Amino acid sequence: MTYTHRPVLLAEAVTSVLGEATSSDQRSITIIDGTFGRGGHSRAILQQLNQQSRLIAFDKDPLAIAEAKTIQDPRFQIIHESFASMAEHLQPESVDGVLLDLGISSPQIDDPTRGFSFRGDGPLDMRMDTTRGQSAAEWLATAEQKEIARVIKEYGEERFAVQIAKAIVARREQGESLTRTGELASLVAGVVRTREAGQDPATRTFQAIRIHINQELTDLESGLNAAMNCLKPNGLLAVISFHSLEDRMVKQFMQNLSQVSVPRGLPLTEEQMPKPQATLLDRIKPSDQEVQENPRARSAILRVMRKLKNNSTNLLMERGS
Repeated sequence: MTYTHRPVLLAEAVTSVLGEATSSDQRSITIIDGTFGRGGHSRAILQQLNQQSRLIAFDKDPLAIAEAKTIQDPRFQIIHESFASMAEHLQPESVDGVLLDLGISSPQIDDPTRGFSFRGDGPLDMRMDTTRGQSAAEWLATAEQKEIARVIKEYGEERFAVQIAKAIVARREQGESLTRTGELASLVAGVVRTREAGQDPATRTFQAIRIHINQELTDLESGLNAAMNCLKPNGLLAVISFHSLEDRMVKQFMQNLSQVSVPRGLPLTEEQMPKPQATLLDRIKPSDQEVQENPRARSAILRVMRKLKNNSTNLLMERGS
């Protein structure tokens, strides 16, 4: 079965990551699409690049890699890795723009065999890269109750995390490990008695387990730092996030780089004062029309920043927002 994906904030993301670059430019530029998905953003970027430029895409999903290999364009390269590894494949300050479209794609959600959704019954997998790592079912079959509760509370912001974890372990101790998405959704629905209008009781739990299984927030932290190290001075970083945990990390990262904190009274001349490493450019949300046409776009936020010249690229997410 074929599953389609409509890229969110397509025009806005492509414009943001390319900046002033157009297909009529003579200079050669390098753009990174850190989350190829089904290639919507990559194909749109290729349409805007001149023949001297190149686009390098990353993705963990083997199905995304298969789709990427259908693009017969010498300017395009696909790498079967997380975007967190981009610094291992690229030289420092060698990239003009990085685009990250976080979360999961519609084909991943809509295909019940992937195990991401509570709406259709399927194997409880949830791995973006099905060639490696532990599935959700395998993790739930062995993880301690305290760890399950921590993951569901921290990554799902679920106030019933402890009760859900207790129910999972109780079922497991009865010799009935969870192996299907329908089983997990039903168990959570039996525990979570109240929920926001229009939201399935299992929404937060599925999100949390998916984030944990794929190490999404760890990848995001590493990927943001890797992107800044790979960007040239004046290079652009554009990130689309879909839930508060991701957006909070992106916002904090960008704000930290755009600000300078110096202890009061430190005797520094103007030349000695540390400079911001980046400048914030845009915060863009989908239009009402896009949300109407694609309801999955409703929570998306695109944040854009530009790396400034002559600043250290040894970046750490140290300070709070």
